[in-house]
Amino acid sequence: MKKCLFSLTSLMFVGLMANAQKVEFEEYDLDNGMHVILHQDNTAPVVITSVMYHVGAKDENPERTGFAHFFEHLLFEGTENIKRGEWFNIVSSNGGSNNANTTDDRTYYYEVFPSNSVELGLWMESERLMHPIINQIGVDTQNEVVKEEKRLRVDNQPYGNILAEIKKNLFFKHPYRWATIGSMDHLDAATLEEFQAFNKKFYVPNNAVLVVAGDINKSEVKKMIENYFGPIPKGPEVTRDLPREEPLTQTLKATAYDPNIQIPAVIAAYRTPSQKDKDSYVLNMISSYLSGGKSSVLYKKLVDEKKLALQVQAVNITQEDYGTYALFALPLGDVKLETLLSEMDEEIVKIQNELISERDYQKIQNQFENDFVNSNSSIAGIAGSLATYYMLYGDVNLINNEIDIYRSITREDIQTVAKKYLNPNQRLVLDYLPKKDDK
Repeated sequence: MKKCLFSLTSLMFVGLMANAQKVEFEEYDLDNGMHVILHQDNTAPVVITSVMYHVGAKDENPERTGFAHFFEHLLFEGTENIKRGEWFNIVSSNGGSNNANTTDDRTYYYEVFPSNSVELGLWMESERLMHPIINQIGVDTQNEVVKEEKRLRVDNQPYGNILAEIKKNLFFKHPYRWATIGSMDHLDAATLEEFQAFNKKFYVPNNAVLVVAGDINKSEVKKMIENYFGPIPKGPEVTRDLPREEPLTQTLKATAYDPNIQIPAVIAAYRTPSQKDKDSYVLNMISSYLSGGKSSVLYKKLVDEKKLALQVQAVNITQEDYGTYALFALPLGDVKLETLLSEMDEEIVKIQNELISERDYQKIQNQFENDFVNSNSSIAGIAGSLATYYMLYGDVNLINNEIDIYRSITREDIQTVAKKYLNPNQRLVLDYLPKKDDK
């Protein structure tokens, strides 16, 4: 009976994929080098105007970390034609919403409007690019905003500094070694001229992709885009020559302390290839196998059966230049961190020495099929994917065929990749401990 149910589930996913809609899009370049992607979907009267800039924390001066994230806030301050403090009022009064986010690799801004306000969204994003006002009052205001964000989301958040501790102990040359939010001391020390220079260097049309998605008339939108973005001058080409890391050949050990926790954690982190590498996709599948839900290998073993852990997770943090694969566990009671690490290692060794079962393999494939369908189920998701696939992968068509990469991964690939990257002599072991009064 179980086998029949499993087969039925597989057939349901096949049916789901058969009904998944191909995402149609059109892309072209403006004369100033800005890349444009249009996606028309007239099923709902909603439109998204978004711009992704190829600038992130890795593009910062090591003595001025936090600039990319700072600009995520600063460029909402106002422009020559949008008064200071009016950006959000304009958006909300026209029935819209907006936001932005920053990673080590890129910065993304977007507005969601009723479709009859598409021109307003385009004008606002062109204003952000063409006429930003970067003055001392804006810098001082956003400096306080960023500090408060860091206090809330990092400094006062339990386990909030884990990723920062992993990065600084896993990377030594590449700028992934510092936290995306950066150093508040660096921001305090920066001059207005330094902020203006950062804007001039990276916020140029030829370092950006504009995505307009939703209920649009493409011919009309093209005219609007040319009117608002066409006159913006092309900037100098952004070139990068980032240092490469030497391969790890022995276990690195580090200890960090957090005053906001009472339960320690153990992390095993491995430096892995770019998200564009097929091996990175395989590592995503390994993560799903190990900790993708309560029926996953690590959760069943450490939480349900042996009662050794409160929580366990395997995650592949994918990025443009390198990835970070991390195993994480919180002990239950007096269980030692070394015990948790040993138990997690045991499951890695099994993957390296034995093919995972056909049943588990099909389960993972079904999970990724489902995730792929869901990622294209909203206009917001489609817009973000179109921008990301262009900017960080160099292939917009991945929005439709990335699932083929996962389908091509075999059980043998999973074994090979685990052997290649997930070895004790290629990792950092981080003990993340409650901070004592004397620490």
